[in-house]
Amino acid sequence: MSCAETITNYALRSLGHGERLLPRSDFNLCQQFTLIGSGLIWNLYFAFFALLIGFFFANALALAKASENRWLRGAANGFIFVFRGSPLFIQFFIAYQALVLLPRGGIDIFGVNIATSWLTRAWAGALIVLTLNTAAYSAQIFYGALQSVPKGDLEAADAYGLSGWKKFRRVVWPTMMRLAWPSYTNEAIFLFHATTLVYFAGFPAFQQMGDSLYYASYFADRTFNPFVAYPIVAFYFILCTLALIGLFGIMNRRLNRHLPGATKRLKYRPQIIR
Repeated sequence: MSCAETITNYALRSLGHGERLLPRSDFNLCQQFTLIGSGLIWNLYFAFFALLIGFFFANALALAKASENRWLRGAANGFIFVFRGSPLFIQFFIAYQALVLLPRGGIDIFGVNIATSWLTRAWAGALIVLTLNTAAYSAQIFYGALQSVPKGDLEAADAYGLSGWKKFRRVVWPTMMRLAWPSYTNEAIFLFHATTLVYFAGFPAFQQMGDSLYYASYFADRTFNPFVAYPIVAFYFILCTLALIGLFGIMNRRLNRHLPGATKRLKYRPQIIR
């Protein structure tokens, strides 16, 4: 099988298209690059939707944490503390064990049966855990930025007659995002890397349509050589991380376009200890 045929047959295998059976022998670099790249689609799926949903949830949590209502503040603090204080892998494990306990036939609410079996699948259950986890970390970042909004900006908004929602939308929120964006970029990168933990979680992949680490482990087990498949995974993640830094850098320049030296590039500072 030529490399072009391999790409045609396996490029979308992780989505259920193409050959159903994996190669059994005569493994080559084209097969490994193609299948691991196919599995990367799921890593990108987890990262994209977890960041998208988690971003809005994190903003709500940050506002709740800064609220004068002690019930909202307490709920937000409790949520953030739990998800920041426990390991992500343990969260995967507990969530899967809890979702498995739901009735397989679904739950009847007011005569309507709501299916629950889909929650134990990786595409749904693992995504929920990743979303809640990144929302907790991002909320703390946004809360810190919210507390750091310069008083001069707030006083200027008051002087212009801005108040309530208009003041928040036009002054507070943009300033909060500008201050939080470098740290939030690191959180986004960390979340993308954390999608590899889905492979080790209990959430099963549907019909062997696993992520990049699933295919890397397959090749490493059968070739008895982990120094080919796993570096390929690292290569793909490095490329995606560079793309992520570039996209977030564009947004950072957009947020800071009114400041002197706004063309300064965003620097990536990896979180050694989290």
